[in-house]
Amino acid sequence: MDFSEYLSVFSWRYGSKDMRVIFGEKHKYELWRKIWVALAKAQFKAKLVSKRELDDLVRNQNKINISRIFEIEKETKHDVVAAIREYAEEAKIGGGKIHLGATSMDITDNTDILKIKEALIIIEERLKKVLKEFKEKIECYADVPCLGLTHLQPAEPTTVGYRLAFYAQDLLNDLKFLKFVQKNLRGKGMKGAVGTGASYQRGIEKAVMESLGLKAFLISSQVYPRKIDYWLLAMLAGIGSSLAKFSADLRILQSPMLGEWSEPLTEKQVGSSAMPFKRNPINAEKICSLARYLLFLTPVALENNSLSYLERTLDDSANRRIIIPEAFLTAEEILITAEKLINGLVINEDKIRDNLRQYAPFAAMEMTLIDAVKQGADRQKAHEAIRKRAMKAWEAVQRGEKNPLPDEFLKVKKHLGQAPTRARKCAKMIEICLRQ
Repeated sequence: MDFSEYLSVFSWRYGSKDMRVIFGEKHKYELWRKIWVALAKAQFKAKLVSKRELDDLVRNQNKINISRIFEIEKETKHDVVAAIREYAEEAKIGGGKIHLGATSMDITDNTDILKIKEALIIIEERLKKVLKEFKEKIECYADVPCLGLTHLQPAEPTTVGYRLAFYAQDLLNDLKFLKFVQKNLRGKGMKGAVGTGASYQRGIEKAVMESLGLKAFLISSQVYPRKIDYWLLAMLAGIGSSLAKFSADLRILQSPMLGEWSEPLTEKQVGSSAMPFKRNPINAEKICSLARYLLFLTPVALENNSLSYLERTLDDSANRRIIIPEAFLTAEEILITAEKLINGLVINEDKIRDNLRQYAPFAAMEMTLIDAVKQGADRQKAHEAIRKRAMKAWEAVQRGEKNPLPDEFLKVKKHLGQAPTRARKCAKMIEICLRQ
């Protein structure tokens, strides 16, 4: 790799090699050739291509000279035409029949869907691995009480497992959305310049799409409906959002004032070039950063759908070369990072107990209010009396003193509601989902 010029971070830093291969130029041209051969086979059956021409195309299918394609494109200013001519230079017998009846988007749009199908398999596998890590942590900490926080202030107690289940439930819904997108993926089909199929004999589209293992939209313009791209990017952004929520909460809980959770720290990991003591949540911060970028790719896809006039305009073409590969690579890097982070997540139960000891008595005052009303007290008057006592206790806590509220308020397990049970149910749902 030549590092003397700008390289996208997705070329080497973020995402996996497998994902980069899917969206690489080589694989793109391989799929274009696959579609051209599938079309030639269908046209051979329709007696539009001879056996000799077809055999020549098949024989030269994998002889791709990408440098030559780029050279031709400098003259033609058209990438598909350049690839056709380069293929014809190799396949001198069948070259004259390449792309017969087709328009560029018959090739490129179906190729995009083939790549998206491959990429979704990787995303699904990685998402399931993250859910598996969550499941194990939920089961482990379903009964461990911790301080709930609303408005970033101490609230009622919950459990560590229940809090983790919140993130896992979001990811389960993301997985459902992913499966919806997979189920509704369609290629453009072989429909020609405006989608009518006028340049093809009947049955050509069906034969080609069956060969590619794709279903085709009933209706298309020159391109497949760009609403599909929006669904796709919204789903990937949803995964990013779910894990950004988890990561942001982890960053808060890792702050020394709370100190309940922390990222795994490797032996030689450096937190700061200036401050040797730093233990920064760098992976959680990376997830939040990448998710923020991923979220803002989605509106581009939505505008591509809204602003493609009549049978098609070209103003989506350039940005789609960027947003689709980078959305996948971003989402994948988020999932790769999250899997490692959750696997090594450190739960500091001592600190959790300390925070409960100091703040849980405030939450237990709600039980006192309910008991007082049950015994005949006026709810509003009781609330005011308890509030005044709570404010005095807050003042003591702010001075660094022990919470002066009675010790019996520390009996928080009675005030956990159904948190442990519901956390385990979420873990069970993940287990069922992973079996499917």
